[in-house]
Amino acid sequence: MKELVVATRNEGKLLEVLDILKDLPVKVSALKDMGQLIDLEESGKTFEENAAIKARAVGGVTGKLTLADDSGLIVDVLKGRPGVYSARYAPTSEERNEKVLKELQGVPFKKRTARFVCVMVVYNPITKEVKTAEGVVEGYITDRPKGKGGFGYDPIFYSPELGKTFGEASAEEKNRVSHRARALGKVRGYLRYLLQNEKS
Repeated sequence: MKELVVATRNEGKLLEVLDILKDLPVKVSALKDMGQLIDLEESGKTFEENAAIKARAVGGVTGKLTLADDSGLIVDVLKGRPGVYSARYAPTSEERNEKVLKELQGVPFKKRTARFVCVMVVYNPITKEVKTAEGVVEGYITDRPKGKGGFGYDPIFYSPELGKTFGEASAEEKNRVSHRARALGKVRGYLRYLLQNEKS
């Protein structure tokens, strides 16, 4: 069976990728399975740049087909923050959520529009080919965290499609509408093609 390395140390992201790609004929490995120290410095100015940096770094070291993503929360009234700095907006998930909520104090719900953006990159180290896809899910920022599920900003992101926050949603519900699921959906065909190609 072919192998796909997921270039992340985020357990929540890895579990989502595993669930969304569970029907593909591929063994999914994480960085923790590789036994190698690989620098995943996110020095890009866009989600696409960061995802490509990670995919090329991991694919270059392992020599294996690599999937990487960079994602984040964009809040309109905050002029796009936290954006590409979503994972570094504060030291912990709880503190990041608290910071966003504090910055939105006094802002009415209808003006708390936001979206999760995910850019997914597939890197083939044999051909050096890069495939990129973007997934977006629209929503609102709540006035307080709701739900214990998911990870990151999920407890403060309300999805009109689900009628609840991502933190309140089950993994199955979230993976039906999430930005990561939508981005992965766009690269599934390409992944399947590479997995069936002897040179990949």
